[in-house]
Amino acid sequence: MTHSSLSLVANHAWLITGDALDTLMAVADRQGDIEALESRLGSRLDNTRAVTVRNGVAVVPVTGPIFRYANLLTAVSGATSTQVLATDLQAALDDPSVKAIVLDIDSPGGEATGINELGDLIYQGRSKKPIKAYVSGMAASAAYWFASSAEEVVVDDTAQLGSVGVVLSLRKREDRPGEKSYEIVSSNAPNKRPDLETEAGRAQLQTRTDELANVFLDKVSRNRNIPRNQVNDRFRQGGIATGALAVQAGMADRLGSLESLIAELGSPTTPNTTQKVFSMTTVSTTQELQAALQAGTNPRTITVANGSGSNTLLAATQAERTRCLEIYRLAGAKHQGAAANAIRNGTSIEAFGHELFQNFQSEARNQAESDNAVAAITKRWEGGASNDESGNHSPQPSRSASDSQDAVSAITQRWQSDKHA
Repeated sequence: MTHSSLSLVANHAWLITGDALDTLMAVADRQGDIEALESRLGSRLDNTRAVTVRNGVAVVPVTGPIFRYANLLTAVSGATSTQVLATDLQAALDDPSVKAIVLDIDSPGGEATGINELGDLIYQGRSKKPIKAYVSGMAASAAYWFASSAEEVVVDDTAQLGSVGVVLSLRKREDRPGEKSYEIVSSNAPNKRPDLETEAGRAQLQTRTDELANVFLDKVSRNRNIPRNQVNDRFRQGGIATGALAVQAGMADRLGSLESLIAELGSPTTPNTTQKVFSMTTVSTTQELQAALQAGTNPRTITVANGSGSNTLLAATQAERTRCLEIYRLAGAKHQGAAANAIRNGTSIEAFGHELFQNFQSEARNQAESDNAVAAITKRWEGGASNDESGNHSPQPSRSASDSQDAVSAITQRWQSDKHA
Protein backbone atom coordinates (compact mmCIF):
# COMPACT_ATOMS: atom_id res chain seq x y z
CA MET A 1 0.00 0.00 0.00
CA THR A 2 1.31 3.42 -0.95
CA HIS A 3 1.32 6.06 1.77
CA SER A 4 1.67 9.75 1.19
CA SER A 5 3.92 11.90 3.33
CA LEU A 6 0.97 14.18 4.04
CA SER A 7 -1.22 11.36 5.40
CA LEU A 8 1.54 10.18 7.73
CA VAL A 9 1.98 13.67 9.12
CA ALA A 10 -1.71 14.46 9.40
CA ASN A 11 -2.65 11.29 11.29
CA HIS A 12 -0.47 11.98 14.35
CA ALA A 13 -0.76 14.11 17.44
CA TRP A 14 2.00 16.71 17.68
CA LEU A 15 3.56 18.72 20.49
CA ILE A 16 4.80 21.53 18.26
CA THR A 17 4.10 25.19 17.59
CA GLY A 18 1.49 26.05 15.01
CA ASP A 19 3.93 27.73 12.61
CA ALA A 20 6.30 24.78 12.71
CA LEU A 21 3.45 22.31 12.09
CA ASP A 22 2.25 24.36 9.11
CA THR A 23 5.77 24.22 7.66
CA LEU A 24 5.96 20.46 8.23
CA MET A 25 2.58 19.91 6.58
CA ALA A 26 3.59 22.02 3.57
CA VAL A 27 6.81 20.05 3.10
CA ALA A 28 4.98 16.72 3.42
CA ASP A 29 2.37 17.82 0.90
CA ARG A 30 5.05 18.67 -1.65
CA GLN A 31 6.95 15.37 -1.26
CA GLY A 32 4.09 13.02 -2.20
CA ASP A 33 4.63 9.24 -1.94
CA ILE A 34 7.06 7.85 0.61
CA GLU A 35 8.46 5.47 -2.03
CA ALA A 36 9.08 8.36 -4.41
CA LEU A 37 10.75 10.37 -1.65
CA GLU A 38 13.00 7.42 -0.80
CA SER A 39 14.06 7.02 -4.44
CA ARG A 40 15.24 10.65 -4.43
CA LEU A 41 16.90 10.69 -1.04
CA GLY A 42 18.21 7.13 -1.12
CA SER A 43 17.49 4.03 0.96
CA ARG A 44 19.70 2.80 3.78
CA LEU A 45 22.11 0.03 2.81
CA ASP A 46 21.70 -3.05 4.99
CA ASN A 47 24.39 -3.74 7.61
CA THR A 48 25.75 -0.17 7.48
CA ARG A 49 25.43 2.80 9.80
CA ALA A 50 25.06 5.68 7.39
CA VAL A 51 25.33 4.47 3.76
CA THR A 52 22.47 5.26 1.39
CA VAL A 53 21.90 3.81 -2.08
CA ARG A 54 20.52 5.75 -5.03
CA ASN A 55 20.12 4.06 -8.42
CA GLY A 56 22.69 1.45 -7.45
CA VAL A 57 25.21 4.03 -6.22
CA ALA A 58 26.24 3.77 -2.56
CA VAL A 59 26.97 7.15 -0.96
CA VAL A 60 29.29 6.91 2.05
CA PRO A 61 29.33 10.13 4.12
CA VAL A 62 32.63 11.26 5.68
CA THR A 63 32.11 14.34 7.86
CA GLY A 64 33.88 16.09 10.68
CA PRO A 65 37.09 15.08 12.47
CA ILE A 66 38.25 11.49 11.97
CA PHE A 67 38.92 9.05 14.81
CA ARG A 68 40.02 5.41 14.80
CA TYR A 69 37.11 3.95 16.80
CA ALA A 70 33.48 4.93 17.21
CA ASN A 71 32.60 6.21 20.68
CA LEU A 72 30.37 8.70 22.44
CA LEU A 73 32.55 11.58 21.24
CA THR A 74 32.14 10.66 17.58
CA ALA A 75 28.41 10.16 18.07
CA VAL A 76 27.66 13.53 19.68
CA SER A 77 30.16 15.64 17.69
CA GLY A 78 29.29 14.45 14.19
CA ALA A 79 32.77 12.99 13.74
CA THR A 80 33.70 9.96 11.64
CA SER A 81 35.30 6.67 12.66
CA THR A 82 37.65 4.85 10.28
CA GLN A 83 36.45 1.62 11.86
CA VAL A 84 32.85 2.38 10.82
CA LEU A 85 33.97 3.68 7.43
CA ALA A 86 35.87 0.48 6.67
CA THR A 87 32.89 -1.67 7.70
CA ASP A 88 30.43 0.37 5.63
CA LEU A 89 32.75 0.43 2.63
CA GLN A 90 33.25 -3.34 2.72
CA ALA A 91 29.48 -3.86 2.93
CA ALA A 92 29.01 -1.72 -0.18
CA LEU A 93 31.75 -3.63 -2.02
CA ASP A 94 30.16 -6.97 -1.12
CA ASP A 95 26.55 -6.00 -1.91
CA PRO A 96 25.63 -7.13 -5.46
CA SER A 97 22.97 -4.41 -5.74
CA VAL A 98 25.66 -1.70 -5.48
CA LYS A 99 27.43 -0.99 -8.75
CA ALA A 100 29.46 2.07 -7.72
CA ILE A 101 30.54 3.90 -4.55
CA VAL A 102 30.89 7.61 -3.80
CA LEU A 103 32.78 8.88 -0.75
CA ASP A 104 31.01 12.15 0.14
CA ILE A 105 33.78 13.97 2.03
CA ASP A 106 33.80 17.11 4.14
CA SER A 107 36.48 16.64 6.80
CA PRO A 108 39.51 18.53 8.11
CA GLY A 109 41.33 15.25 8.82
CA GLY A 110 41.98 13.57 12.13
CA GLU A 111 43.79 10.75 13.87
CA ALA A 112 46.58 9.12 11.85
CA THR A 113 46.01 5.60 13.17
CA GLY A 114 43.83 3.57 10.81
CA ILE A 115 44.04 5.94 7.84
CA ASN A 116 46.54 3.88 5.87
CA GLU A 117 44.47 0.70 6.20
CA LEU A 118 41.35 2.56 5.06
CA GLY A 119 43.22 4.10 2.13
CA ASP A 120 44.50 0.70 1.00
CA LEU A 121 41.00 -0.78 1.28
CA ILE A 122 39.70 1.93 -1.04
CA TYR A 123 42.64 1.57 -3.44
CA GLN A 124 42.25 -2.21 -3.69
CA GLY A 125 38.46 -1.96 -3.91
CA ARG A 126 38.79 0.00 -7.16
CA SER A 127 39.44 -3.28 -8.99
CA LYS A 128 36.04 -4.56 -7.83
CA LYS A 129 33.78 -1.53 -8.30
CA PRO A 130 34.18 2.11 -9.35
CA ILE A 131 34.99 4.20 -6.27
CA LYS A 132 34.87 7.99 -6.54
CA ALA A 133 35.62 10.65 -3.96
CA TYR A 134 33.52 13.81 -3.94
CA VAL A 135 34.67 16.79 -1.88
CA SER A 136 32.04 19.39 -1.11
CA GLY A 137 33.77 21.35 1.63
CA MET A 138 37.16 20.02 2.73
CA ALA A 139 39.40 16.98 2.35
CA ALA A 140 42.46 17.84 4.36
CA SER A 141 45.31 15.75 5.73
CA ALA A 142 43.93 12.33 6.82
CA ALA A 143 40.75 12.92 4.79
CA TYR A 144 42.80 13.68 1.69
CA TRP A 145 44.95 10.58 2.28
CA PHE A 146 42.06 8.20 1.68
CA ALA A 147 40.27 10.54 -0.78
CA SER A 148 43.32 10.28 -3.04
CA SER A 149 42.96 6.47 -2.92
CA ALA A 150 39.75 6.66 -4.99
CA GLU A 151 40.11 6.22 -8.73
CA GLU A 152 38.81 9.76 -9.30
CA VAL A 153 38.48 12.84 -7.10
CA VAL A 154 35.67 15.24 -8.05
CA VAL A 155 35.42 18.56 -6.23
CA ASP A 156 33.17 21.57 -5.83
CA ASP A 157 34.49 24.95 -6.97
CA THR A 158 34.89 26.00 -3.35
CA ALA A 159 36.26 22.69 -1.99
CA GLN A 160 39.59 22.84 -0.17
CA LEU A 161 42.10 19.99 -0.54
CA GLY A 162 45.58 19.17 0.66
CA SER A 163 47.38 19.65 3.97
CA VAL A 164 49.59 16.67 3.10
CA GLY A 165 51.70 16.38 6.21
CA VAL A 166 51.78 15.23 9.84
CA VAL A 167 51.40 17.19 13.06
CA LEU A 168 52.51 15.84 16.45
CA SER A 169 51.12 17.84 19.36
CA LEU A 170 52.49 17.26 22.86
CA ARG A 171 51.75 18.83 26.20
CA LYS A 172 53.83 18.56 29.33
CA ARG A 173 51.94 18.65 32.60
CA GLU A 174 53.48 20.36 35.57
CA ASP A 175 53.15 18.86 39.04
CA ARG A 176 50.63 20.50 41.28
CA PRO A 177 51.95 22.40 44.27
CA GLY A 178 53.20 20.02 46.93
CA GLU A 179 53.58 17.13 44.47
CA LYS A 180 56.55 15.81 42.49
CA SER A 181 56.51 13.05 39.86
CA TYR A 182 59.28 10.58 39.05
CA GLU A 183 59.62 8.26 36.03
CA ILE A 184 62.09 5.40 35.72
CA VAL A 185 62.85 4.10 32.21
CA SER A 186 64.54 0.72 31.63
CA SER A 187 68.23 0.92 30.79
CA ASN A 188 67.79 -0.68 27.37
CA ALA A 189 65.43 2.07 26.13
CA PRO A 190 66.96 5.53 26.67
CA ASN A 191 64.94 6.84 23.70
CA LYS A 192 61.61 5.62 25.05
CA ARG A 193 60.95 8.97 26.72
CA PRO A 194 62.66 11.74 24.71
CA ASP A 195 63.30 14.85 26.74
CA LEU A 196 61.51 17.67 24.95
CA GLU A 197 63.55 20.18 26.89
CA THR A 198 66.63 19.12 24.90
CA GLU A 199 67.44 19.51 21.22
CA ALA A 200 68.23 15.78 20.95
CA GLY A 201 64.85 14.85 22.40
CA ARG A 202 62.97 17.10 19.97
CA ALA A 203 65.02 15.69 17.09
CA GLN A 204 63.85 12.19 17.95
CA LEU A 205 60.21 13.22 17.74
CA GLN A 206 60.88 15.13 14.52
CA THR A 207 62.30 11.95 13.00
CA ARG A 208 59.25 9.98 14.07
CA THR A 209 56.93 12.59 12.55
CA ASP A 210 58.90 12.71 9.27
CA GLU A 211 58.79 8.92 8.95
CA LEU A 212 54.99 8.98 9.06
CA ALA A 213 54.93 11.89 6.60
CA ASN A 214 57.05 9.88 4.16
CA VAL A 215 54.47 7.08 4.19
CA PHE A 216 51.77 9.71 3.53
CA LEU A 217 53.69 11.13 0.55
CA ASP A 218 54.43 7.65 -0.84
CA LYS A 219 50.75 6.69 -0.81
CA VAL A 220 49.63 9.97 -2.38
CA SER A 221 52.23 9.47 -5.12
CA ARG A 222 50.86 5.99 -5.81
CA ASN A 223 47.22 7.01 -5.60
CA ARG A 224 47.51 10.08 -7.83
CA ASN A 225 50.09 8.63 -10.25
CA ILE A 226 52.49 11.52 -9.61
CA PRO A 227 56.28 11.09 -9.29
CA ARG A 228 57.21 10.98 -5.61
CA ASN A 229 59.73 13.80 -5.89
CA GLN A 230 57.05 16.16 -7.23
CA VAL A 231 54.25 15.57 -4.73
CA ASN A 232 55.40 17.91 -1.97
CA ASP A 233 56.06 20.94 -4.19
CA ARG A 234 52.99 20.48 -6.38
CA PHE A 235 50.79 20.05 -3.30
CA ARG A 236 52.06 23.31 -1.76
CA GLN A 237 54.27 21.72 0.91
CA GLY A 238 51.39 20.96 3.25
CA GLY A 239 49.24 23.85 2.08
CA ILE A 240 45.64 23.95 0.85
CA ALA A 241 44.37 24.41 -2.72
CA THR A 242 40.81 25.35 -3.67
CA GLY A 243 38.61 24.01 -6.46
CA ALA A 244 40.12 24.46 -9.92
CA LEU A 245 43.57 25.15 -8.46
CA ALA A 246 43.46 21.76 -6.73
CA VAL A 247 42.65 20.16 -10.08
CA GLN A 248 45.50 22.05 -11.73
CA ALA A 249 47.94 20.88 -9.06
CA GLY A 250 46.89 17.25 -9.53
CA MET A 251 45.14 16.91 -6.17
CA ALA A 252 41.81 16.29 -7.94
CA ASP A 253 40.62 15.29 -11.41
CA ARG A 254 37.72 17.60 -12.22
CA LEU A 255 35.07 19.96 -10.94
CA GLY A 256 31.55 18.71 -10.45
CA SER A 257 28.63 18.21 -8.10
CA LEU A 258 27.51 15.29 -5.97
CA GLU A 259 24.18 15.01 -7.78
CA SER A 260 25.76 14.93 -11.24
CA LEU A 261 28.30 12.34 -10.09
CA ILE A 262 25.58 10.06 -8.68
CA ALA A 263 23.54 10.47 -11.87
CA GLU A 264 26.61 9.65 -13.96
CA LEU A 265 27.43 6.49 -12.02
CA GLY A 266 23.77 5.45 -11.75
CA SER A 267 23.17 5.68 -15.49
CA PRO A 268 22.36 2.31 -17.13
CA THR A 269 25.09 3.00 -19.69
CA THR A 270 27.79 3.54 -17.05
CA PRO A 271 30.46 0.79 -17.46
CA ASN A 272 31.82 -1.15 -14.51
CA THR A 273 35.11 0.67 -14.78
CA THR A 274 35.56 4.30 -15.70
CA GLN A 275 38.37 5.87 -17.63
CA LYS A 276 41.01 7.47 -15.46
CA VAL A 277 41.53 11.18 -16.02
CA PHE A 278 45.26 11.63 -15.67
CA SER A 279 46.68 14.79 -14.18
CA MET A 280 49.25 16.82 -16.04
CA THR A 281 52.84 16.44 -14.89
CA THR A 282 54.89 19.64 -14.90
CA VAL A 283 58.66 19.52 -15.40
CA SER A 284 61.26 22.28 -15.56
CA THR A 285 64.45 20.42 -16.56
CA THR A 286 65.42 17.61 -18.90
CA GLN A 287 66.38 15.53 -15.86
CA GLU A 288 62.87 15.87 -14.44
CA LEU A 289 61.43 14.99 -17.85
CA GLN A 290 63.52 11.83 -18.08
CA ALA A 291 62.57 10.87 -14.51
CA ALA A 292 58.88 11.28 -15.32
CA LEU A 293 59.21 9.14 -18.43
CA GLN A 294 61.07 6.42 -16.54
CA ALA A 295 58.27 6.45 -13.94
CA GLY A 296 55.82 5.53 -16.71
CA THR A 297 54.24 8.97 -17.22
CA ASN A 298 52.52 9.40 -20.58
CA PRO A 299 54.54 12.05 -22.48
CA ARG A 300 51.29 13.61 -23.69
CA THR A 301 50.45 14.51 -20.07
CA ILE A 302 53.78 16.27 -19.45
CA THR A 303 54.04 20.04 -19.63
CA VAL A 304 57.08 22.27 -19.29
CA ALA A 305 56.90 24.99 -16.62
CA ASN A 306 57.12 28.50 -17.98
CA GLY A 307 59.51 30.90 -16.38
CA SER A 308 61.54 28.21 -14.63
CA GLY A 309 65.29 28.67 -14.91
CA SER A 310 67.09 30.30 -17.82
CA ASN A 311 65.72 30.63 -21.34
CA THR A 312 68.36 28.20 -22.54
CA LEU A 313 67.28 25.56 -20.01
CA LEU A 314 63.61 26.08 -20.84
CA ALA A 315 64.28 25.73 -24.57
CA ALA A 316 66.28 22.54 -24.00
CA THR A 317 63.49 21.02 -21.94
CA GLN A 318 60.87 21.95 -24.55
CA ALA A 319 63.03 20.42 -27.28
CA GLU A 320 63.43 17.20 -25.30
CA ARG A 321 59.67 16.94 -24.80
CA THR A 322 59.13 17.49 -28.55
CA ARG A 323 61.65 14.74 -29.32
CA CYS A 324 59.85 12.29 -27.04
CA LEU A 325 56.41 13.10 -28.46
CA GLU A 326 57.56 12.80 -32.09
CA ILE A 327 59.29 9.48 -31.45
CA TYR A 328 56.14 8.05 -29.84
CA ARG A 329 54.06 9.40 -32.74
CA LEU A 330 56.33 7.76 -35.32
CA ALA A 331 56.37 4.46 -33.43
CA GLY A 332 52.62 4.01 -33.24
CA ALA A 333 51.14 1.19 -31.18
CA LYS A 334 53.31 -1.51 -32.83
CA HIS A 335 56.75 -0.15 -31.87
CA GLN A 336 56.30 1.34 -28.39
CA GLY A 337 59.19 -0.73 -27.04
CA ALA A 338 61.53 0.61 -29.69
CA ALA A 339 60.36 4.14 -28.94
CA ALA A 340 61.12 3.75 -25.23
CA ASN A 341 64.64 2.53 -26.05
CA ALA A 342 65.19 5.40 -28.47
CA ILE A 343 64.15 7.99 -25.87
CA ARG A 344 66.32 6.39 -23.23
CA ASN A 345 69.34 6.28 -25.59
CA GLY A 346 68.93 9.89 -26.76
CA THR A 347 68.18 8.91 -30.38
CA SER A 348 67.12 11.82 -32.57
CA ILE A 349 63.77 11.92 -34.35
CA GLU A 350 65.45 11.60 -37.75
CA ALA A 351 67.62 8.63 -36.69
CA PHE A 352 64.62 6.84 -35.20
CA GLY A 353 62.58 7.44 -38.35
CA HIS A 354 65.43 6.06 -40.49
CA GLU A 355 65.65 3.01 -38.21
CA LEU A 356 61.91 2.37 -38.57
CA PHE A 357 62.15 2.75 -42.36
CA GLN A 358 64.96 0.20 -42.53
CA ASN A 359 62.93 -2.20 -40.41
CA PHE A 360 59.94 -1.78 -42.70
CA GLN A 361 62.10 -2.46 -45.76
CA SER A 362 63.61 -5.54 -44.15
CA GLU A 363 60.20 -6.87 -43.21
CA ALA A 364 58.86 -6.27 -46.69
CA ARG A 365 61.92 -7.96 -48.29
CA ASN A 366 61.61 -10.97 -46.01
CA GLN A 367 57.94 -11.25 -46.77
CA ALA A 368 58.58 -11.05 -50.52
CA GLU A 369 61.26 -13.77 -50.32
CA SER A 370 58.92 -15.93 -48.28
CA ASP A 371 56.09 -15.49 -50.77
CA ASN A 372 58.39 -16.38 -53.72
CA ALA A 373 59.66 -19.50 -51.97
CA VAL A 374 56.15 -20.66 -51.13
CA ALA A 375 55.10 -20.14 -54.75
CA ALA A 376 58.09 -22.14 -56.05
CA ILE A 377 57.53 -25.01 -53.63
CA THR A 378 53.84 -25.07 -54.42
CA LYS A 379 54.50 -25.11 -58.17
CA ARG A 380 57.06 -27.91 -57.81
CA TRP A 381 54.82 -30.01 -55.61
CA GLU A 382 51.59 -29.52 -57.49
CA GLY A 383 53.02 -29.52 -61.02
CA GLY A 384 51.79 -33.10 -61.59
CA ALA A 385 54.97 -34.19 -63.40
CA SER A 386 58.81 -34.16 -63.16
CA ASN A 387 61.90 -35.26 -65.02
CA ASP A 388 63.60 -38.51 -64.07
CA GLU A 389 67.37 -39.01 -63.98
CA SER A 390 67.52 -39.69 -67.72
CA GLY A 391 65.76 -36.43 -68.46
CA ASN A 392 62.59 -38.14 -69.59
CA HIS A 393 59.31 -36.69 -68.53
CA SER A 394 57.55 -39.11 -66.19
CA PRO A 395 54.14 -38.72 -64.58
CA GLN A 396 53.92 -38.23 -60.81
CA PRO A 397 51.47 -40.16 -58.68
CA SER A 398 48.27 -38.26 -58.00
CA ARG A 399 47.96 -36.57 -54.62
CA SER A 400 44.90 -35.33 -52.81
CA ALA A 401 44.43 -31.60 -52.22
CA SER A 402 44.78 -32.02 -48.47
CA ASP A 403 48.06 -33.96 -48.85
CA SER A 404 49.36 -31.24 -51.14
CA GLN A 405 48.42 -28.44 -48.75
CA ASP A 406 49.90 -30.20 -45.71
CA ALA A 407 53.18 -30.81 -47.48
CA VAL A 408 53.45 -27.25 -48.75
CA SER A 409 52.75 -25.90 -45.27
CA ALA A 410 55.34 -28.17 -43.65
CA ILE A 411 58.07 -27.25 -46.16
CA THR A 412 57.22 -23.56 -45.95
CA GLN A 413 57.39 -23.50 -42.17
CA ARG A 414 60.76 -25.29 -42.22
CA TRP A 415 62.10 -22.84 -44.79
CA GLN A 416 60.91 -19.80 -42.85
CA SER A 417 62.36 -21.08 -39.56
CA ASP A 418 65.74 -21.66 -41.22
CA LYS A 419 65.55 -18.19 -42.76
CA HIS A 420 65.04 -16.46 -39.40
CA ALA A 421 67.42 -18.64 -37.38
